[in-house]
Amino acid sequence: MYENLIIYVVVYILLELYEVQWQKAHTIMGMLARMYEHYKKSAFLFLLMHPTLYFAIYFVMVTEYNPYALALLSIKAADVLTKMLLLKKIFIEQTLEQEMQEALFTPIGGLLPYVGVVLYPFFIVMALL
Repeated sequence: MYENLIIYVVVYILLELYEVQWQKAHTIMGMLARMYEHYKKSAFLFLLMHPTLYFAIYFVMVTEYNPYALALLSIKAADVLTKMLLLKKIFIEQTLEQEMQEALFTPIGGLLPYVGVVLYPFFIVMALL
């Protein structure tokens, strides 16, 4: 398993960069609006646009349910589910509190979307060591 460490990390980083590129915007609301374009076509398309979730599922099985791999899957699943819940609340139900609206329109830094590119490979490395 250790011999595949670099391959797993590089593949994951490439998949994460793909997700960052199609979601990139100046605010969280902008990111959600870009995601909603795919979600309104199909929820399945939206899920397919998150290949790191499927990588995490595969990685959990390959590492025989390693705790770090499970942590990676849990975080990715929570991320996707949170996005889906926000999309439903904002664009479908259109029920969002004023404070939340203000928070979603706050500009985000240029490096914030790339946090996952740095953070998540740690879980892969720890799962394989």
